Amino acid sequence: MKVKTTELKGNKGVLRFEDAELYFVNSLRRVMLAELPKLAIDDVIIYDNTSALFDEMISHRLGLIPIPTDLSILSFRSECKCGGKGCPSCTVRYTLSKEGECVVYSGDLQPEHPSFAITDTLIPIVELAKDQRIILEVEAVLGRGKDHAKWQVVLAPRYRMDTVISFDKKRLNDVKAFVQSLPKDFVVDIKADRLELKDHSKLSMFEAYLEKNKDSLISVTKDPATLTFSFETDGSMSAKAALQESINILAKKYEEFRGQLKDI
Repeated sequence: MKVKTTELKGNKGVLRFEDAELYFVNSLRRVMLAELPKLAIDDVIIYDNTSALFDEMISHRLGLIPIPTDLSILSFRSECKCGGKGCPSCTVRYTLSKEGECVVYSGDLQPEHPSFAITDTLIPIVELAKDQRIILEVEAVLGRGKDHAKWQVVLAPRYRMDTVISFDKKRLNDVKAFVQSLPKDFVVDIKADRLELKDHSKLSMFEAYLEKNKDSLISVTKDPATLTFSFETDGSMSAKAALQESINILAKKYEEFRGQLKDI
């Protein structure tokens, strides 16, 4: 199996897999969705709330705010040396106090330690009218996507098989005529024994034109051994950090499974 990094900057990652087994790539996708830990607000203490929203609605919105997560310095509360009491190694605390005619944003959450300052500061929480206020305190802890969506780091990880568009070499003139009949925004290169679409997002439209043509001179197939895997994070950690941690988790699971097989 060969893996090539096409893009791995900021919150976005794109990988190219060649000679890969489909189950392996799907396993990585599932780990990113369900097993990758991150910080999320789990406990909310509201001291005063005279806004138009109920306490429960504000708590829900707070839980979905991406919080910077450094897994090298944090541990799960259930595994922490404090015994789950909530220390700086397993719990991150924020306070919020706003009053008057304004919009309360995620950036208004004040962290106990500056390193956990909210990076996406313009997520709206609630709009306050004149003489309205909100005062609260929250605790963020580590969790996994399989427990709740608020602990899901990676958004919509997906993979796409390479598309092979082949044609009958004996009917090259017919193929050229079909390509010329396509709309001008379709850019199609004719190679030795296949066609290549410059814009893969137009593949479904290309297949629709093929079906309308009702001719078998061109066939579209998928190559399951060559995949493009892409994902984005919510900003709680970079795409590179999310990928590295997901690979570590997947490797540990394979090792555990191998050990269980030896015991059989």
